Amino acid sequence: MVAVVGATAAGKTGLSLDLAERLGGEVVNTDAMQVYRGMDVGTAKLPVGERRGIVHHLLDTHDVSEPVSVADFQAEARAVIEQLRGRGVVPVLVGGSALYTRAVLDRFEFPGTDPALRRRLEEDLDAVGVAAMHVRLTEVDPDAAARILPDNARRIVRALEVVELTGRSFTASLPRLEYLDPMTVQIGVTIDRPTLDDRIAARVRRMYGDGLVEEVARLGPLGPTAATAIGYRQATAHLAGELTLEEAIEQTTTATRRFARRQESWWRKDPRITWVDHDDPDRVERAVAAVRG
Repeated sequence: MVAVVGATAAGKTGLSLDLAERLGGEVVNTDAMQVYRGMDVGTAKLPVGERRGIVHHLLDTHDVSEPVSVADFQAEARAVIEQLRGRGVVPVLVGGSALYTRAVLDRFEFPGTDPALRRRLEEDLDAVGVAAMHVRLTEVDPDAAARILPDNARRIVRALEVVELTGRSFTASLPRLEYLDPMTVQIGVTIDRPTLDDRIAARVRRMYGDGLVEEVARLGPLGPTAATAIGYRQATAHLAGELTLEEAIEQTTTATRRFARRQESWWRKDPRITWVDHDDPDRVERAVAAVRG
């Protein structure tokens, strides 16, 4: 089993296709938002015509109104992976959601949930707003607060719930660096920050130019998971008259760059990853050698 990891816009998709071709594999999406039907432009979902005939799994599996938790995704992805390996096919995982990828690869048992506690926290969120809830998380679990974007209400509420339920930090409940299956290899794509920042800015403008605002208008109300997607929040605010188009583009670019830095920070802490440079002409050979080794 192979997972291609790294920051958004670093070049993971192309490498995943190269590896699937070389290894006789099929691609398994690990992006939290690409599971949603209709969320195409803003998630940079690879069009069918550009998939080189390689089968892709866990794309367009849910309606945008459905909440999809990490636990839900873990169960779905592991079922797909088991089916692929049963056919002798190498699963090639790729996506920008670090927690979702780790939840699939590593030993990770999810803390339970308490409907009454969750309801109370959501009522607090409605009453005081996401910024105040992020401050509350900073007070009880500063490490978790540093990992979670300040406007990601769903994850902030979940972190506060876990802290209150378990008496431990939210980060203590995250996956251990222990593969569920030892036949697992992670390939990371490195890219220098100025190049990455330029790529992100160009990608965001291309998304808006390709119809992100129209896509959001067409989708209608988003569910609690889909509504947290970068770009969709800003496009929704633009449609509501809260942001100009240029402000939406700027805020999406800033949020994406911030997200990319968090991705890099997360992955760099994992010593099991073999890294290849995004512009190394031998990156595919290096990645294949790491897998076969």
